[in-house]
Amino acid sequence: MTEAWAGRAAEDPRFAPSKGDRNGNPAGIGFRALVAEDYRTHGRDWYSEGFQALFWHRFGNWRMGLPKPLRIPATLLYRIMFRIVSRSTGIYLPYTVHVGRRVRLEHFGGMILVAQWIGDDVTLRQNTTLGIARLDGLQDRPVICDGAEIGAGAVILGSVKVGEGAIVGANAVVRRDVEPGTIVGGVPAKVIGRVKP
Repeated sequence: MTEAWAGRAAEDPRFAPSKGDRNGNPAGIGFRALVAEDYRTHGRDWYSEGFQALFWHRFGNWRMGLPKPLRIPATLLYRIMFRIVSRSTGIYLPYTVHVGRRVRLEHFGGMILVAQWIGDDVTLRQNTTLGIARLDGLQDRPVICDGAEIGAGAVILGSVKVGEGAIVGANAVVRRDVEPGTIVGGVPAKVIGRVKP
């Protein structure tokens, strides 16, 4: 455990890693309603790669609420489908990542989404990488707050927070926190504007 992770987890519980031992789907909405919401968010397209990736992510969490005898076959199904969908869509989204409601995975391919938390109403575009910055910081993963938009090819690494309603431009490399309502771009990412209210 790194100091950066321990400090971030103490100040914001969204940085605390999921152990994957319980249903991590959003509270207050059932599995079927959540899937229906994801379906609408992805333009009512059953074949949308983003919808498929999110469906199996939701299923992977839902199965953790099943009794153990039922969880075993559900886990086998999840593991098989997770691999198939990851390879066919190019979207890697483990069930241990907390994903909020109405998240939209735009387009497909090259999406490595290993964050601690992805909030509600977030849009992520193709070739996005969310994850660790160093192998000695395996818990140092980003938090993407509600309403953020992540551009194509963006890379967000380490224990950083992208604030509410922020926009990360295409191909930006983010290694520091992004304040709510700001627009960042470049390598390394710098503030280039503010989101209009």
